[in-house]
Amino acid sequence: MNDLQKLIEALIFSSEQPISAAELQTVLFTYSGEEVSLEAIQEHVEGLIGKYESDDFVFEVVKTGGGFQFLSKPYYHKPITVLLQHRSKRKLSVAALECLSIIAYSQPVTKVDIEQIRGVNCDHTIQKLMERDLIRISGRAETAGRPLLYGTTQYFMDYFGINTLEELPKLKEFEQKEVSIGDPSDIMEGMTDEEVYNKVQLNNERRDDAQTDNNEENQQSDDQQEVAAEAEAGAGDEPLISEENEQETMGGDEISGETTMGEEENSGETMGKEDASGETMGEEDRAS
Repeated sequence: MNDLQKLIEALIFSSEQPISAAELQTVLFTYSGEEVSLEAIQEHVEGLIGKYESDDFVFEVVKTGGGFQFLSKPYYHKPITVLLQHRSKRKLSVAALECLSIIAYSQPVTKVDIEQIRGVNCDHTIQKLMERDLIRISGRAETAGRPLLYGTTQYFMDYFGINTLEELPKLKEFEQKEVSIGDPSDIMEGMTDEEVYNKVQLNNERRDDAQTDNNEENQQSDDQQEVAAEAEAGAGDEPLISEENEQETMGGDEISGETTMGEEENSGETMGKEDASGETMGEEDRAS
């Protein structure tokens, strides 16, 4: 068959979904009546892959979803993503992504299992995923009621650019890497010199700020302790002053008592003198 490679190239280019070597073989036989071996088809496909590796082309032949498909090269993914975001009207919601992830990693799985993991009803979400041909009914569980089992479709693998379910990201890849203290090489790996310098400066500033705050807190605590100590010392002096005043008062009372008693004794002596004088005057009267 003449121009076999061009025919294969045209079939791959016009296919909206990845086309396998077996499907290419069937289409070519139906078209020409000549049977082409799978080895020959694979050889021509490899030639196309090598051809479009050149930088002269913005797309390439990629093996994905169990077949071959023309896709844009990774260098142009960002501008194409912007274009698709402007044109996209139907995006997977967070709920749809959660359900799809559970089904992809746990398939075959029942709706009850999905709802137990998510904690909410998933009827509407599962229906939308089936409408988009991302999941399918893969059978029934051997449990009470024989509930439906759900799994992913071939379009799911094509949608996410994988060939088999084994190519799904491993869960451990999403776990945060533990970095031991004092090992900055893991933290700064892949950083430029300027980024490393800025990070070091930021850490130094944070450390200085923390030290300043700590010093201020210590100074404030010391001031509070001094005020408390002064207050306790003042409270301890007041009873002493009161006791001294009380002693002085008692001494004053004793002096006052002595003065009063002395005055009373003097008054008694005066009265005695007056009595003596009266007796003298009486004697004088009798003598006269």
